[in-house]
Amino acid sequence: MSTTALQPDPRRWKALIFIGIAQLMVFLDGAIMNIALPSAQHDLGFSDGGRQWVITAYGLAFGGLLVLGGRLADLRGHKKIFLIGLVGFAVASAIGGLSPNLPTLLTARALQGVFGALLAPAALALISLGFTDAKERAKAFGIYGAIATAGGGAGLLLGGVLTQYVNWRWGFYINLPIAAIGIVGVLRLVGADSRHTRRERLDLPGAVLATGGTVALVFGFAKAEGDGWGSTLTIGMFVLSVLLLASFVLLESKAKSPLLPLRVLTERNRAGAYLSLGLSVIAMFGMFLFLSYYFQLVKGYSPVMSGLAFIPMAVLQAIGSTQIGARLFHRVRPGVLMSAGYAVSGIGVLMLSLLDAGSSFAFIAAAEMVVGVGIGTAFMPAFGLGAHGVEARDAGVASAMTGAAQQIGGSIGTALLNTIAARATAGYLASRHGTNPVDKAALVHGYAVAYWWAAGFLAAAALIALFAVNVGRPSTQKAAAADHDDLAALDVHPAH
Repeated sequence: MSTTALQPDPRRWKALIFIGIAQLMVFLDGAIMNIALPSAQHDLGFSDGGRQWVITAYGLAFGGLLVLGGRLADLRGHKKIFLIGLVGFAVASAIGGLSPNLPTLLTARALQGVFGALLAPAALALISLGFTDAKERAKAFGIYGAIATAGGGAGLLLGGVLTQYVNWRWGFYINLPIAAIGIVGVLRLVGADSRHTRRERLDLPGAVLATGGTVALVFGFAKAEGDGWGSTLTIGMFVLSVLLLASFVLLESKAKSPLLPLRVLTERNRAGAYLSLGLSVIAMFGMFLFLSYYFQLVKGYSPVMSGLAFIPMAVLQAIGSTQIGARLFHRVRPGVLMSAGYAVSGIGVLMLSLLDAGSSFAFIAAAEMVVGVGIGTAFMPAFGLGAHGVEARDAGVASAMTGAAQQIGGSIGTALLNTIAARATAGYLASRHGTNPVDKAALVHGYAVAYWWAAGFLAAAALIALFAVNVGRPSTQKAAAADHDDLAALDVHPAH
């Protein structure tokens, strides 16, 4: 089918609103749970180890099943899998809200991860396939990028309000009306996906290897934070992950109907987008984590005040994504745009490294705004390039790789930067013969060291985006057709 035969759905912008609302639920959920967990721990009476497992259960399921979820969307229909993920996530949230004990809570979080792994790649695929004009696609991914980057900050605020003034259980219940709105809107406004549905056999061996390898990798980083990088279990998980993922790549190179066609990974623009996105998320997860600690442990802010303190960043993220990234995407080469955005964010993170216990909020807000506008600008083209140039049959799994980059980056960022900050804090105390683990000067020193590392990851992301992403400026022609494996959307000038 030629690109001229593909007429854009007149309902696409309304559909985008509801796809975005549904996806916002996933972004909000993680941030809300980080705020609500201490209250849930007190209410249900579980240990700190149990609290860590509430986070880990979701991460293992979500990260481990993303590639499988993306492929299921390609094979069984993006709309269908999106709706299954949306309904399932809502049911899992209801179970979480009703949890009488830790095992039920863990089950609910794992189920949220399972259905989130169906929902997230299908959402990106629906946007990628729904917008065939280059300028429109840029705007659509700008909106999606704003939702993705601002959702975390909004979740911190909402989590603080719900936990402080209502009940931690509403951190789960809030997903039910959001899911209901998304389900109604998608059913009414997203067209049937039978044209993209195929009845190929699912690559079950590939699914087992990919899921096992990713779970082992995420679990390894989760254990590294608590048990240390040199522990037998941590090293064992990393070795197992390498073996399983290497076996997966070997299998996929020979499989007749692979779970993850290697052509998705070998196109340099997509590969550059995945890698730079993952590196930047390492930095962003660490930045969010330590700034949250700084507000609550150093400044003594309440959960609600801590959430409000992130508003400057959230607002500028949205502006960077929708007003800067989307507007410049068809004027500036995407690699340059991404690189500039990551570099600006790195400057903001370095500003945060200058904080001390008495820093004014005006300075903090200025640093947040620099980080926000940069990362919002960079994420917009990064999300758009994640499914760049793929056939419709690969849109789901290509989108899943975008999610996998974020999930793995988040796992690395949480474990690695937390370890770096903790060691720096301990070294600061030891050098001054201090023993108080909540010494504010020591904490701020630890955060500052971690911020320098975060800035380094952003610098690496900027360099990769600049030199690996060599696709030209999007033309005003139609973007890559939903069933074309070409680069019609973007004027590609590959390096020889």
